[in-house]
This record gives sequence, C-alpha cells and structure tokens, in this order.
Amino acid sequence: MDDLDFNQFIWNVKRKTGIDLSLYKRQQMKRRLTTLRKKRGYDTFAAFYDAMLADRMLYAEFLDRMTINVSEFWRNPTRWEVLYDRLLPELAKRTHRLTCWSAACATGEEPYSLAMILDQLRLLPQAEIIASDLDAGVLAKAHEGIYNERAIRDLPHTFIRTYTQQKDSLIHIQKKIKQAVRFEKLNLLADSFRSNYFDLIICRNVLIYFTDEAKELIYRKFADSLKQGGLLFVGSTEQMFSPERYGFETADTFFYRKL
Repeated sequence: MDDLDFNQFIWNVKRKTGIDLSLYKRQQMKRRLTTLRKKRGYDTFAAFYDAMLADRMLYAEFLDRMTINVSEFWRNPTRWEVLYDRLLPELAKRTHRLTCWSAACATGEEPYSLAMILDQLRLLPQAEIIASDLDAGVLAKAHEGIYNERAIRDLPHTFIRTYTQQKDSLIHIQKKIKQAVRFEKLNLLADSFRSNYFDLIICRNVLIYFTDEAKELIYRKFADSLKQGGLLFVGSTEQMFSPERYGFETADTFFYRKL
C-alpha cells in the first residue's frame, strides 16, 4: 500500500505540474518527501497531495525539499581556477560574445561566481549569463544576491573585496554582478533548451540525484544546446566515463568539450 500511495503521488504531481518524480532516484526522493510529509502531519501521500493543492506555502516547501538547493561561491576552487586561467580565455578567442548558462543554479552562487570571473577577464560586457532553476523560491533569493558568510568561504579574497559588501552578518553582491545575470524558471527534464546556442553550460552537483535514464536525456540536451567546441562543467561526483557517447570529449577534470 505504501508503494501504491507513493506511485499515485508521482502520477498526480506529473499530471498537475509536469514534474516527473520517477526520473529522480526513487529511494532518495521518497525518503526526503516522506520526512516532509510526516513533519507536516499527513499519514499518506494522497492526503499530502490534496493539502499541497490547497496550500501554496506547502507546495513551495515540497518544491524546496524536492530540489537540491545547496550551493557556494567557487565550490571546488581548483576547478574554478582552471575555468578562470585557461578555459574561459580559450573560449573567448573563438567568439566575440560568450553565451553562458548556469543550469539548476539554486540561490545563484555559481552564476555570480562566473560573472565575477568574466569581469576580471574583462569579458563581462560582451557576455550573456542565463541562470535557471525549477524552484521559483530559490530564484527569488538568487535575484536578491544576499548570502551568509559561509557561502563565500572559498571565494578569492580579491573577489570578496571587489564584488561584495558586508552589512551586519550578511554578504551583498555588487549591483554590476547582479545585473549581469538573467534568471529564468526552467525544468531540466521537461522543458526544451536553446539549440546550438551556448559556449559554456555549468550544471554541478545536480545530476547525481537523477536516474541513469534522466541523466542520459539531460546530457544529450546539453550537447544539443552547446555550440561546437563549447564546454560543459559538471560537479565532482558527476564525471562522465564515456563522454563520446553524448558527443563530448574531456577538456579537463569535470569539463567536457562538445565535438
């Protein structure tokens, strides 16, 4: 009965919202949502779903629990250094206008990190940065550009001095950097992407929560969305073992170039 209850919940959510929970790793997703359901006092997923339809705050909490909104500036610093020192300058030689996409951007730390790098390289005026996420709530937080001190612990000190301002215990991102990023709501699994458009796609520490079927779908959509020679930057637990299967070659650790 427990499995039937959850399966019906998956179907109901997909029919109502277009979000297909079956493409997420089942046990991880079920555990996260069961914790939320019980915390809010519902004995079944059927009752929880009915409550979500009537309560926008509960639905927003469901989205927040379903999505993985953990991010920091310059997470895994050595990889950002490679992007800064070598890969972005190489991409800039290929085009007069860099098009970049931070997919599943959560609260905005990664697209803002990218904007800071582009500004340091004097490439920001001719760059386009799009950042997307499924969760409208985290996009609103990203647009504000206000963070706790922990979020910038790996950000280079020169970047902290140049692009942030501390007010009380909170970190505010410089207006120029905020204005450089355009935030959009987008479902990686269900929505279409721009084709042959981007020079760089950043999607990190997100795909590990999807099934193999869903990951394959997204990798192929990313490949279609990149220009030839464009780069995909993934997280430290998302290394591709056969990148050529999706039309990529390894450019550096956790960076893949479209063939």
